Amino acid sequence: MSTNSRKKLLLMGRSGSGKSSMRSIIFSNYSAFDTRRLGATIDVEHSNLRFLNNMTLNLWDCGGQDVFIENFLNTSSQNPNSNNNIFKKCEVLLHVFDVESKEVNKDIEIFQRVLKNLHQFSPNVKVFILLHKMDLIQVNKRDELFKIMFDNLQKIANPFHFKLTGFATSIWDESLYKAWSSIICSLIPNISFYQQNLSKINDILNAREIILFEKTTFLVISSTDRKLITNNDELDPKRFEKISNIIKTYKQSVNKIRTNFETIILNGMNTSIYLAELTNNIFIMIVMDNQRNDDDSTAIEDENLILEDIKIARSLFEKVENV
Repeated sequence: MSTNSRKKLLLMGRSGSGKSSMRSIIFSNYSAFDTRRLGATIDVEHSNLRFLNNMTLNLWDCGGQDVFIENFLNTSSQNPNSNNNIFKKCEVLLHVFDVESKEVNKDIEIFQRVLKNLHQFSPNVKVFILLHKMDLIQVNKRDELFKIMFDNLQKIANPFHFKLTGFATSIWDESLYKAWSSIICSLIPNISFYQQNLSKINDILNAREIILFEKTTFLVISSTDRKLITNNDELDPKRFEKISNIIKTYKQSVNKIRTNFETIILNGMNTSIYLAELTNNIFIMIVMDNQRNDDDSTAIEDENLILEDIKIARSLFEKVENV
């Protein structure tokens, strides 16, 4: 029997940087358009989000107005043992920067003070930075801007002995899913077991690719592929996150008509895709090369075999969830 692991995640950044919008897209099934009706976060909004079977994300979305930030920082400095000290017992800091901010020096000053507090109260925290609203930057200038900003922030973090992980993000594309998948997966204690079991399944199926998605958020948990002889560079490196975005949008559509889906099968000329509920917490996507002839009964038999293999795999992954 597993015990639920509680992980405190601190979401910080100046007002208007996009913190609440991304949280609502990832965890509350908002579309990018829906986020326009969100108001500013007042003080701290707490969320306890169940992820997989054995982890709860204790998400602290911290208001970014100067008055709130000063209160967070001053309370921690003046009363280090206070229960209001938001920097205590943090597993992750996720600091969001608006790439078009007009107050860069102020943004950096606050980031530096946040790191100072975490160095004192949560020295083992994992620090992620999101350089957000990247869609507002010309495409040919994004990589250069990201590198300049990231390198500068890493220099600021060095005296506090934090190694940053950074992402360029926007609510209008799949980049948000890539960032949050990486962040959440860094917290899953038994993540290696998912990868090991996926590899075992693919030894049997010989699928082109297999991907695991967390059921509610559709964030990617793990993936494996057949080591293709052909050039893997031809595959879209953003394909998993694009799939997350598409399937989550589809889920929103079917929810509006008060129905759910458990399995989707898509058959193309050369490829078949199976998306199915693997456990109460996970969806699995299997991408198979088609080796069909004109015999419909053979095609149906192939589909039934794949679906049966998914049922067999279910018990394997349920055990992993309970580790």
